Amino acid sequence: METLLEYLAVIRAALETPLLTLGNSPVTIWAILQLLVLIILLFYLSAKLRTWLVDNFLPRTNMEVGARQATGSIIRYAIIAIGLAVIFQTAGIDLTALNVLAGAIGLGIGFGLQTIVNNFICGIVILFERPIKVGDRIVVGEVEGDVVHIGGRSTTVVSNDNISIIVPNSSFITENVVNWSHNDRKVRFRIPVNVAYGTDVALVERVLLEVAAANPDVLENPPPVVRLLEFGDSGLGFELRVWSTTLIHKRGLLTSSLNIAIYRIFKEHNIEIPYPRRNVQILPQIPAKNREAD
Repeated sequence: METLLEYLAVIRAALETPLLTLGNSPVTIWAILQLLVLIILLFYLSAKLRTWLVDNFLPRTNMEVGARQATGSIIRYAIIAIGLAVIFQTAGIDLTALNVLAGAIGLGIGFGLQTIVNNFICGIVILFERPIKVGDRIVVGEVEGDVVHIGGRSTTVVSNDNISIIVPNSSFITENVVNWSHNDRKVRFRIPVNVAYGTDVALVERVLLEVAAANPDVLENPPPVVRLLEFGDSGLGFELRVWSTTLIHKRGLLTSSLNIAIYRIFKEHNIEIPYPRRNVQILPQIPAKNREAD
C-alpha cells in the first residue's frame, strides 16, 4: 500500500509540475488534461444540445426546417465561444497573457488559414441571411442537388445519384447560385415542341393542354399554357409551360413523362414532328471545250 501511495505521489507531483507560465498562472500537465476533457465535453454537449433543439424543441414553434437548422447552429457556436472563455478562466489561465500568442496565431491565419476562415465566415453569413437552407434544391457551378446540411466550413448537397457533394461555403457567396425553392417550391417548366407547317394550330394547343392536365405532377393553378414562339426553318416552334411542386428535384423525370405523352398523342392525331430538310441542287457539268472557251 505504501508503495502504491508513493507511486501516486510521484505521478501527482509530475502532473502538477509547471511546464510554463502565462502571466502569473503556471500551466501544468494536470491543467492541460483538464482543459482537453472540458473542451471535448463542451463540443460534445453543444452538438447534443443543437440536435435536441432542431429535432425536439424548435419544431413546436412551427419554424421551417432551414430556420431550425440555422438557429441551432448559431446557438451552438455561441455556446462554444462562451464555454471556451469560461473554461480557460476556470482553469486559472490568464487570457490577457495570450495577446502575443493570439497575434502570432492571427498572422498565421492570415497567411495559411485564410481559406478556412473565409469559408467559416461565409457559413455564418449563410446562416444569418439564409440564401440557401436545408431542404432547398440548388445549383451552384456544376453541382446540383438538395441541401441536407449547412456546417461552419462547408455545405453538404446530395445529388439525384444519392452522392453527397461537399461544397465550400464561400462558393455560395462568390458564385451565382440557382435556388429552385427559395421563395416556394412552385417552379415552371418549359417543354419545347416543333410541328410541321400546315398543322392545325388550335389542335396542337388543345392536345398539349390535354397532356398537361393528365399529368398528376402538373399543377392546375397556375394553369398550363401553350405559346407559339417561332416560325422555324423546319416547322412551327411551340412551348408548353407547366407548373410543378413535386418534381423540382427530378426535372428530367417530368420533362421525359411529358415528352412521351406528347409523342403518343401527336401520333394519335397524325401531327407531324418535322426534321431538318435541305434541298441539294446539282448543277449541270460544263463541257471542257466550253470551259476553255470561257
